[in-house]
Parts: sequence; structure tokens; C-alpha cells
Amino acid sequence: VCVLQSHEEDDRKVRRREKNRVAAQRSRKKQTQKADKLHEEYESLEQENTSLKREIRKLTDEMKHLSEVLKDHEKICPLLHCTMNFVTVPRPDALTSCLPR
Repeated sequence: VCVLQSHEEDDRKVRRREKNRVAAQRSRKKQTQKADKLHEEYESLEQENTSLKREIRKLTDEMKHLSEVLKDHEKICPLLHCTMNFVTVPRPDALTSCLPR
């Protein structure tokens, strides 16, 4: 009876160890998948960040250019140099000279 009981206990230990081993493998696999997913997300965010920085540079350059164009235009704009700034309707010829041709 003692030998039979010992054999059953050994079988239980082996089954428990096997079950624990499988659970540990599953846990490690899950951790690896989670790390892979985080790495992919990191790569995607890095690419998006690079793209957004490029867009910021482009828009900043465009803003500088347009500011220069406006500054140059202000120097020659008759509407800004008119001595009667309070007039609500500018002369048609003055207005058309400021418009692009």
C-alpha cells in the first residue's frame, strides 16, 4: 500500500511539474509577444514623430517665406501708405495694384 501511495504521489508530482512547465512556457511566450507588440508600436511612433518633425520644418519654412513676402509687400502697398487710412473703401486703382497679376 505504501509503495502504491508513493507511486501515485510521484505521478502527481510529475503531472504538476509538467503542468507548471507548460504554464511557464505560455507565460514566457505571452511576455515575448507583448514585448514584440510594444517594439512595433515604438517603431511606428518613431516614424510618425520623424514625419511630424519634417512637416513642422516645412511649415516653418513656408511661414518664414510668406512673412518675407508680406514684409516686402507692405513696403510698396498703397493701402498701407494712404494718408487717409480711416477711409473704409479704398480707391479701386490702389486696390488692384496690390493684387497679384
